[in-house]
Amino acid sequence: MRTVNVKSKEHTLQIAWKMLIWLLLAQIMVSFVGRSLAPLTILIGEDLSLSNTQIGLLPAALFLGQSLAAIPSGLLVDRLGSKKQLFGTIALLGVSFILISFTTQFYLLLIVVVIGGGAYAAMHPTTNRGILYWFPQRSRGTAMGIKQMGITAGSALAAMFLLPLAKELGWRPALFISCLVLLAVGVLVSYRYQDPADSMAKKDALLTKGKFQEDLRKILQNKQVLLLSISAMGLQGAQLCLTTYIILFAFEKLEMTLILAGLLLVLAEIGGSVGRVAWGTISDKYFAGNRMIIMFIVTVLTGMCALVCAVLLPATPLIVVLCTVFIFGFSISGYNGVWMTIIVELVQKEISGIATGVTITISSWGVLIIPPLFGYIVDISGSFSKGWLFIASLMAVVVLLLKQTTNHTEVKGVDEVVD
Repeated sequence: MRTVNVKSKEHTLQIAWKMLIWLLLAQIMVSFVGRSLAPLTILIGEDLSLSNTQIGLLPAALFLGQSLAAIPSGLLVDRLGSKKQLFGTIALLGVSFILISFTTQFYLLLIVVVIGGGAYAAMHPTTNRGILYWFPQRSRGTAMGIKQMGITAGSALAAMFLLPLAKELGWRPALFISCLVLLAVGVLVSYRYQDPADSMAKKDALLTKGKFQEDLRKILQNKQVLLLSISAMGLQGAQLCLTTYIILFAFEKLEMTLILAGLLLVLAEIGGSVGRVAWGTISDKYFAGNRMIIMFIVTVLTGMCALVCAVLLPATPLIVVLCTVFIFGFSISGYNGVWMTIIVELVQKEISGIATGVTITISSWGVLIIPPLFGYIVDISGSFSKGWLFIASLMAVVVLLLKQTTNHTEVKGVDEVVD
């Protein structure tokens, strides 16, 4: 019986890796469109005559939508499962960004970006729940890192292809074309992806308002979840400062060409893609699933890179700039898989969607506040250096918050024993 059981688990894990491919593809395309604003920022800014502060409001609007939709979408995926929610999420994102490509007024643009942010938010609990149910604890960090790699990979592809395409055709046609590709991929993924058989076994228990309130109360009373989510506010904000302003920083401060500046964003996102797999694998293989140490390492590296960016000059050797940007992306864009894994391992599987929604809602406030504040600091000081020093100081605060998180309890997988 034990041999049969082992073979059954091996077969299930083989299917899980196949399902991961579809989740990864969906995540790449959602990020390709959802994070297309970063590489297109400089062109959108020129078209609409935006200040640095207004440019910072674009990612803030995206994550305002994310914060508003995260908990409802988490509740919805706990009821419906990942498969049913995949296409709805992709369709809403595609349609909203098609509307962006036709928008000419800045404040109307912000409203549509908020709607798109709601769809973008729904992908996190949708795909996270799939990972949680398909993979055992000992391989979940790696799987989550691979899936989360889709975010930075999609963003890197957007910087690599959309910016040159936008220079040729204009940012509006480039964005419109990318949305059509997203919708086509959404149809394919929603058809091929399947939920595991046991993922909806307790669906009926989730259908009452009282049950939802009880589960939400449990999550909000979990001090580790709350402290880690507050820490992620600083990390998320710093990540969006890097992806939003690196092109402007390189173009204006380092006096690079627009294409070379765009390649720095690609490099940062490649670093983030590598980091999401690497950090998850390291936490699985070398720290036995205790992933908080990775959060400390990432935060310290981010602070150090911000300090280096503060002193970079046009005469700085290109190799120094490239290494700094890669490590910056490797750390601040690479931690997300570890963060998401910790969160879903701190709660019961059946409420992992709501837990993901809560942590995204809280952490999104960092993106609402920090990038516009970064842009405001640059505007009033006339110096990007002051902005990077602000990020370095912020990372020192995050280290203190992470210390408080580890003081409460050691993070372990909730199903560590049974898996």
